[in-house]
Amino acid sequence: MKFILLVHHDETAFEKMNEETKKGLLTESIGLCHQLDAKGEYVHASPVHPAATATLVRVRDGRSLVTDGPFIETREQMAGYFLIEAKDREEAVAIAGRVPGARIGTVEVRQVREITGLP
Repeated sequence: MKFILLVHHDETAFEKMNEETKKGLLTESIGLCHQLDAKGEYVHASPVHPAATATLVRVRDGRSLVTDGPFIETREQMAGYFLIEAKDREEAVAIAGRVPGARIGTVEVRQVREITGLP
């Protein structure tokens, strides 16, 4: 089963951290990816650029509505993701607990739907 682990944290608080702390979190995340890969559980992972760089696209009545920047008012923003293979939700939750971002924010665990016919 595939699960996506969506990492959310407060971007403002993250930016206030010293570079050594931020670099340490990234190093831990990379290490976790290697550990997961060794067990056949790693599919993909990546941080994302800040919410201010986002572009939102909605199509309503056949018209595209494009908005720059974050639209949703929230204290935490999506910071990145891990796409993993796990035997069940319990294992996915255990892996989410190992994500360094869980210590400074939240990791949302969602099972990915398997759709036939996709490339």
